[in-house]
Amino acid sequence: MPGFDPREPETYWGLFRRESRLTAVRRGMTITVSDPERSTDGLRLDWRVEADGAPTRYTLLRWDDIVRARFPRSTLRRLVEVPALWWRLLRDGYPKRFRREAKRFARVIIGVHAIYAALVVLSLVLAALPACLGPEQWRPWSLAAIPILAYGIHLGLMAVTRGKPFYVAHLVDDTAFTYDHASGAETRMRARLDAFATEIQAAEGHASEIVVIGHSSSSFLGIEALDRILTRDPDFGLRGTPVSFVSIGSVIPWITLDAPAKEMRAALSRVAAAPAIRWIDVRAKWDWLSVHDRDVLTASGVPSLAGHQPVEIHVRITDLIERKIIARRKWNLFRMHFQLLMSSLNPEAFDYVAFVAGPEPIHSIIDRCRGAGVLPPSKAA
Repeated sequence: MPGFDPREPETYWGLFRRESRLTAVRRGMTITVSDPERSTDGLRLDWRVEADGAPTRYTLLRWDDIVRARFPRSTLRRLVEVPALWWRLLRDGYPKRFRREAKRFARVIIGVHAIYAALVVLSLVLAALPACLGPEQWRPWSLAAIPILAYGIHLGLMAVTRGKPFYVAHLVDDTAFTYDHASGAETRMRARLDAFATEIQAAEGHASEIVVIGHSSSSFLGIEALDRILTRDPDFGLRGTPVSFVSIGSVIPWITLDAPAKEMRAALSRVAAAPAIRWIDVRAKWDWLSVHDRDVLTASGVPSLAGHQPVEIHVRITDLIERKIIARRKWNLFRMHFQLLMSSLNPEAFDYVAFVAGPEPIHSIIDRCRGAGVLPPSKAA
């Protein structure tokens, strides 16, 4: 399950195929990736992977259409909704909790909204200059033109800052989606999560194992999908098909720290306590677009049973890419956020392709990590 990304699902297939070739070379593996197929209902993109003789069916569960309905929002809608959202968050004391549990990520989100506010003010200032500096006889007309001129300037500034390194529109709209989903104001994901739950549940009894992978915003959406299955069928995962959840670049506390997110916190608690669902959290301190200061449950204020906390993998950026490339990509936040989905330069380190498609089952890796407290050498971060 991908994050808040409006791109077509074939983008992820292309990324996986490209990185599979690198993994094959770096690890001396034989990896083949089939062409992708869209399901007739448009919900999935499926392809097959064979890595050293181990077959894997890889399914991308789609919500890019919902993202496109939210991003980019119209400039007028954003101007109205962003102040209302932050007024709600400030009244609730959310920013203090957010900064405490997600120091780097909070800097990015709050910083981007500060940039957005500065762009609004700058647009007004630039639009007001003709009225202030122009001839007095122009003043009535120039004052009336300020809102229109400011709006046009703001459109231009948002276009300039839409991409790297700021990603202002993307992160502002992503934030709005997250908090709207937390409060229940965003309802489109409910039906989609129901459909995701049905797709995942249907694999039980037909696959050797079920692995649900949630990247970025889907770290919490994946939890919600699994919780829907457990609500329908409390014995899910207890009938012989192991079930694992893999969160990558998790932002779960981003939503669970919001007071209206009661349903999300309850879902997190139930999934974390489910004995049949193993959970491994792939973390990276260098990823500014994830939350990684404390374990997910503690950061979310959710009680955890002994032995049911997620197993954590901490990945070093120097294991994934060369130092000279790190310097070049360091401030490309989205590119770094996707690095965990790519091949590893170090053949002994965590490698996404080898991890999800290699011969060793994910549930076996999680069990050994929990038992030993560390990853085996071939999977170590």
